[in-house]
Amino acid sequence: MWEKKVQKVRTQGRRFLLTSGLILLTVAWSHAQDTPGTASVPDSPTEASRSIEDLNLIGAETVMPPFSESPIDLNSGFRRALLGEGIALRGLLQTVYAQNTLQAPVPADQQTYVGEHSYESEMTNWTFTADLRQLHLQHTQFYLCGVWNWVSWNPAGPKAFQIYGLYLYKAFANRRVEIKAGYIGNNLEVIGLTVGGSTATGAQGVYAVLPYEVGLSYFPMTTPSFNLRLSGPKHSYLKALAQRSLDPQGGPTEVERNHTGFRFIPHGDKLLLFGEAGYIRTASATVHDRWFRAGYMHNSTADTNLATGNAESGNHAAFVLMDYQLWKPDAIQHGHGLYLGGTAMTADSRFDPYDSYYELRLYQKAPRRSRPFDMASLVAYYSGHSSDLTNSLAASGKTVWRNSASVTGSYALRVRPGQYMNVGLSYVHGPAITPRVSDALNFSTSYSIFF
Repeated sequence: MWEKKVQKVRTQGRRFLLTSGLILLTVAWSHAQDTPGTASVPDSPTEASRSIEDLNLIGAETVMPPFSESPIDLNSGFRRALLGEGIALRGLLQTVYAQNTLQAPVPADQQTYVGEHSYESEMTNWTFTADLRQLHLQHTQFYLCGVWNWVSWNPAGPKAFQIYGLYLYKAFANRRVEIKAGYIGNNLEVIGLTVGGSTATGAQGVYAVLPYEVGLSYFPMTTPSFNLRLSGPKHSYLKALAQRSLDPQGGPTEVERNHTGFRFIPHGDKLLLFGEAGYIRTASATVHDRWFRAGYMHNSTADTNLATGNAESGNHAAFVLMDYQLWKPDAIQHGHGLYLGGTAMTADSRFDPYDSYYELRLYQKAPRRSRPFDMASLVAYYSGHSSDLTNSLAASGKTVWRNSASVTGSYALRVRPGQYMNVGLSYVHGPAITPRVSDALNFSTSYSIFF
C-alpha cells in the first residue's frame, strides 16, 4: 500500500514538472519575437559590462550552446525582462532512439545492451541561473537545475526525477581562480568526454564509462562537490574536486537510495578525490586549437571485489586525452575545421567491469560553410573487460566477451536555432560482457531542443 502511494506521488511529481515546463514554454513563446535568435550574443541591455552568457553554464569543460541558440529571440521581452533582473531560465528537451539492425529485437526482459531491444529515452531539464547583481557580487553565479529522465531500459539510465544541480560559482583574479560548491553533475565539469566539446553536437556511440564506474557524478545524478580550477601560465590549468561518491553499485541503486538527489551522505558513500592538469589554447588567426589533459581519481568508498565478492576500498582510474585542430579553413570562425583526438583510460580491474578504454576520433566542425553549426565525426574505440569479472563468469558456466570494439560514424545537424538532430551508425564487436552475443550494427538518433 505504501509503495503504491509513493509511486503515485512520484508520478504526480513528474506530471507537475512536465506541465510546469509546458507552461513556462508557452509564456516564453508568447513573449518571444518572431525573428529567430541567430545573431551574435549581445551584452546585457541594462549593463554593458555584463553578458547574457554569464548566465549560461560556466566553469565547465563541456559547453552549452549560447543563448542565441534558442527558439526564443535574445531581444524578446521574455529574455530582456529576466536579464534586467540578472536571471535566466533555460530548458532542454531531448529524445533518443537506438536499435540493432543486424538481428531481430530480443524480448525486453532479455536485453543486455542498448539497442538489442528497441531503446528509447526522453529527458527534460530546466535551469535557473542568477548573477546575483542585486547583492553587488561580480563573477558570481547561482545555479539550480531539475531533471526528469526516462529510459526504456533502466541500466542505461537510470530513470530519475530529481535535482541535477544546486551550487554557487565564484571567480577571482580575473577568472584565474574559479570555485564551485554544492550539488554538481561532474560529467560536464571535467575530462572533456564529449566529442567536439558541446552538448549540442556530441557524437553518438562513445562509451567511456570508466570515470563513472569509479564514482564520478554524471547525468541525471548529482552529489555534493567542491570544485576548484586554477588557470596557470602559458595556457595551462589545474582542476581538482572533492566529491561525495556515487553509490558503487551503479546509477539505478543511487536513485533508489536517493530519490530526490538531496541526500548529503547516504550510508557507505565516501569521498572521491579528482585531479586534472591540462593545456588548452583556442584557435586564432595564427594558432590551431589544441587541448591536452591528464588526471587521476581515487575513491575511498568500499566497493565489491569482482573476484572475491568482499567489500574493499581503493577504486581508482587514470586518463589522458588530447584534441588537435588539423585544418583551419575559415579565416573568421577560427574554431571550424578538422580535428584529431585520442583517449586512453585505465581503471582498477578488481572493481570495475570495464578496466581500459582507448579511443581515436576524427571530427569536423562546420563540414560545409553553409552549415556552420553542424559537426561530422568518426569515432573508434577499444574497451577491455576486467579479467577478475570475466574469469568468475566463465567459471560459473557463462559465456563472455573479454573486450569490445566499435566504429561509429555520426552527423549532428542543426535544424533550426536551438534544435539539433544527431544521427549515428555504430558497428560493435562484443556489445555485452555476458552473454557472448553477436556483433551489432546500431542505428541511433536523437533530437534536442535548447530553450
